[in-house]
Amino acid sequence: SRWCLITSHKLYSSVYDPNEKTFEKLLIANRGEIACRVIKTCKKMGIKTVAIHSDVDANAVHVKMADESVCVGPAPTSKSYLNMDAIMEVIRKTRAQAVSLNVSIYCSFLSSLSLQASEGVTFIGPDTHAIQAMGDKIESKLLAKNAKVNTIPGFDGVVKDADEAVRIAREIGYPVMIKASAGGGGKGMRIAWDDEETREGFRFSSQEAASSFGDDRLLIEKFIDNPRHIEIQVCAIVLADKHGNALWLNERECSIQRRNQKVVEEAPSTFLDPETRRAMGEQAVALAKAVKYSSAGTVEFLVDSSKNFYFLEMNTRLQVEHPVTECITGLDLVQEMIRVAKGYPLRHKQADIPINGWAVECRVYAEDPYKSFGLPSIGKLSQYQEPLHVPSVRVDSGIQQGSDISIYYDPMISKLITYGSNRAEALKRMEEALDNYVIRGVAHNISLLREVIVHPRFVQGDISTKFLPEVYPDGFKGHKLTDLERRELLATAASLYVAEQLRSQRFLGTPRIPIAKSKRSSWELSVRLGDGIYPVAVSKDGSSFSVEVDGMKLNVTSEWNLASPLLSVTIDGTQRTIQRISRNASGETSIQFLGTVYKLQILTKVAAELSKYMPEKAAEDTSSILRSPMPGTVVAVSVKPGDMVSEGQEICVIEAMKMQNSMIAAKTGKV
Repeated sequence: SRWCLITSHKLYSSVYDPNEKTFEKLLIANRGEIACRVIKTCKKMGIKTVAIHSDVDANAVHVKMADESVCVGPAPTSKSYLNMDAIMEVIRKTRAQAVSLNVSIYCSFLSSLSLQASEGVTFIGPDTHAIQAMGDKIESKLLAKNAKVNTIPGFDGVVKDADEAVRIAREIGYPVMIKASAGGGGKGMRIAWDDEETREGFRFSSQEAASSFGDDRLLIEKFIDNPRHIEIQVCAIVLADKHGNALWLNERECSIQRRNQKVVEEAPSTFLDPETRRAMGEQAVALAKAVKYSSAGTVEFLVDSSKNFYFLEMNTRLQVEHPVTECITGLDLVQEMIRVAKGYPLRHKQADIPINGWAVECRVYAEDPYKSFGLPSIGKLSQYQEPLHVPSVRVDSGIQQGSDISIYYDPMISKLITYGSNRAEALKRMEEALDNYVIRGVAHNISLLREVIVHPRFVQGDISTKFLPEVYPDGFKGHKLTDLERRELLATAASLYVAEQLRSQRFLGTPRIPIAKSKRSSWELSVRLGDGIYPVAVSKDGSSFSVEVDGMKLNVTSEWNLASPLLSVTIDGTQRTIQRISRNASGETSIQFLGTVYKLQILTKVAAELSKYMPEKAAEDTSSILRSPMPGTVVAVSVKPGDMVSEGQEICVIEAMKMQNSMIAAKTGKV
């Protein structure tokens, strides 16, 4: 039920041949949604699975899904999911025949190849030469040049220190991109526009790279301003006669990003024409053949406005955004990776690879989108409901109701994918799916995702990696209500308030009979929304309410199931799905409407008149306090008591979910 469906057929799922034997047991050295994704295909193929986990992940979904599970250490990834010795011991203990790896520990496993050979363990992924070549951005760029692949101008060696970084940046010409050689996922990357930013970027990128990948080597290349981020999915195999078969599985558009991390992806791209698509695909295959690549992988390109494209990097793993490729091609990439690892040839030719329909993926994160487009949020998922009742929706997740989002791991909640026969249909379904997604207990980025997919620029395909800062130069503020939408929200909130008042008058499951039935059928209310206070008149007509706002009458109809987290409301013929997030006895309520949560206060006319006598709590003066905007670990303190600091000066550095953030003083003063 979790996969894209078209006329009751599983869209992405390749046919499995039970006579094609692969492995009896596979160990998954990963966590979260990607581990769950691998387990699902293994179950389809009849392969038993072993999950590894840290002590805080003992009750994680991937642990429950696997046939066996083993704890490999405490919460920090370096001591558990990246602990090579512990994982190799689990391989021996469970007698797993194959291992599906977290990309961050590929390089760690390379030193254990003799053990692999002696114990007959197969790695699901490319061979060691391809991993070493493509996992290192410096070497991969040199190989790409030799394979006649277009590359970005820059320095091809390792940058030794901040001084050398400044010298190289000046030679290349600002702006430049500083990035980790062994990096990925936006970690260890900084854009620098001058010498000062280059020094700061070198420091933070090297620290993040060491923390995330155990390798602090950096490279510098020219930053291409206002590009599109488009990648080509590659599936390749080397046969026994050393004659390589390779396919390119079309492209993915990944230009909507924040902090160099993808937020919204789609396949295919609105920008590419067939000629450019073929040229990019052929260069991607040429690179794969040059390194004798033998698995599923992704070649990433930057594309400028003239459709010139430049090699960015090759990811030797199953990418987060792989579901959109599966949706439009009908292939199960995990199944293909397992088959290739076992030695089977590819079953398809390039002419067999279609583009059927359109797929869109939104990365749902436990993040506050109002802070730098998304700073991490932690907590327990007190309520969680995926929108699987919406047609053609797929959700890849590794959490469930009651799961904890901690500071130790990536804050991703899920990947939400919708499919349609065309882009407009896929986007409409995504809009509906986001409205029907219930997440409580942590902040999340649903509001940002919904605003992106309905924005006119995105709908027209006018996007680049600078989309978010260009569309929201002052930061994301949520959905801006039109006058009609404001009236709809006020009418819905008032109707919800009255429906609740009527429900509270009923006595269910008791013989108690009221002395006199309430004949009330109209209410005069005062609703506060933002800085405005609006008089609202509500009258009941059967299961509907007639609501007067701003002198205009709206008809609001619903089943008024107040126990449901989702409420379908029809306002003058327009259907809306809303969520009431919270309420209290003072009339304050929070309603998710058009993706954004709005705070309202609903009072009777009498209560509103009396409320002006209630004293307001003075806001806390935080100008002399440095408060971290997110939970994390203090990795550096740059001042001591008694120091004089200037506005904008760094006070400390916070590391949260493998990203380092500099905390600065809000004003000049003494520590």
